[in-house]
Amino acid sequence: METESLSPALPASPAPSSWWQPLTGYQKQVFVLATLAWLFDCLGQQTFVIARSPAVSSLMKAGTPPERLNEWGGYVTSIFVIGWAAGGLIFGPIGDRVGRARALAVAVLLYGLCNGLSAFSTGIIDFSVYRFITGLGVGGVFGLAVALCADSLPDASRPPALGLLQALSAVGNMIAGLTAVFLGYRKLLNPQAADPWRSLFILAAIPALACVVFQFRLNEPEKWTLARAQSRSSGARFGSYASLFGEARWRKPALLGMLLCVAGVVGLWGVGFFSPVLVNFVIGKALAAQNLPAAQLPGKLLIWVGLTMIVQNFGSFLGMMAFTRLAHSYGRKKIFAVSAVCAYVSTIAAFKFLAQPWQIFVLCPLMGFFQLALFAGFAIYLPELFPLRLRSTGVGFCYNVGRFVAASGPFTLGLLQLHLAQGALTLEAKMDAFRSACCRVSSIYLLALLALPFLPETKGQPLPED
Repeated sequence: METESLSPALPASPAPSSWWQPLTGYQKQVFVLATLAWLFDCLGQQTFVIARSPAVSSLMKAGTPPERLNEWGGYVTSIFVIGWAAGGLIFGPIGDRVGRARALAVAVLLYGLCNGLSAFSTGIIDFSVYRFITGLGVGGVFGLAVALCADSLPDASRPPALGLLQALSAVGNMIAGLTAVFLGYRKLLNPQAADPWRSLFILAAIPALACVVFQFRLNEPEKWTLARAQSRSSGARFGSYASLFGEARWRKPALLGMLLCVAGVVGLWGVGFFSPVLVNFVIGKALAAQNLPAAQLPGKLLIWVGLTMIVQNFGSFLGMMAFTRLAHSYGRKKIFAVSAVCAYVSTIAAFKFLAQPWQIFVLCPLMGFFQLALFAGFAIYLPELFPLRLRSTGVGFCYNVGRFVAASGPFTLGLLQLHLAQGALTLEAKMDAFRSACCRVSSIYLLALLALPFLPETKGQPLPED
């Protein structure tokens, strides 16, 4: 059953387009730096998605069968996502206890540095270690950035600002796609050039490391500073998992919010971000029919993967902006429910029916629109479930602990594909097994429908406090 909020309703908030005007200079600085931290975080994530297959192929022994490469791609992804989950659990309480801004700067430094180090991997083991440590930093950023904005911005500006913060993450994803297109063309012009996947990781690290300089200079929100000072005399516990789970009013939204995030995170990382595997197959068939020289194939494939990432994330940007506006008008829970069902349907449509190059420009943006719409909801909704002293902890827990479950998504996908492909002799049959595995795993989106009835509707409500 739905939990009713006891807080007084806020006055009608302005349309999302007017949220920027009332912000102070400090509040604008917070929004820009928090947004850049998450944008460059997502740039690094998508760099990994694009570079994963060529990196694993390069670092594994020559002659490894394609299905084994896909399986190892799943393992490395799981390792990255486990690091991501651990980082969210570690940095959430740190943000509540020592400050959102300082913790955010450390998280950005960690993922930027290890993204760059991934380019110098010599084998699959050290590559996996770098991905795990990168995941630690990546996992900390979302909860810290969201809590920092939530505690700094006025109530009327907060939801549209957080929706835009999440939507602009798609820009980081599209930059990764553009970089892949550029490196693909470079590979076409010079087939003997160094492996492009190494250059991708280096290029993803540079802007994040540059951003760190400004992150360390950012002041903590006044609201948090005053509350933290008062807690020394009142005894209020900041960043405490014992408080988060020891009090029923915070335990319930933490556990149900986690289930809501599991649906989106497993769907995206367990299925959605494996679209380059499908695109490589579809484009590979088209290029084979053209009888292109073998030396041109890696560059051509990289270009198409980059183009797919661009159009898929253009759809994602539109989906997140649409969720922000619709949630402003109709409430968070209704739009979450619609988005979850549409994410399920659009993911099945993409992985089941995408067979021609032109369909990439239709099915991938549609899939991105609904899959990532849910993530705008996470940015807006999660900070509305927890008090200031537990906001970073609660958001980090919901958004990231589900990644321990999500880490099983790529692993499960790989095993399911191997099971369905038993006896398959042709590449076409093996790809059919991959399509079927993706369609089955995509049912995880429907888990959101089980959690939503028991969560509160927070539209028009102030942030909760003790």
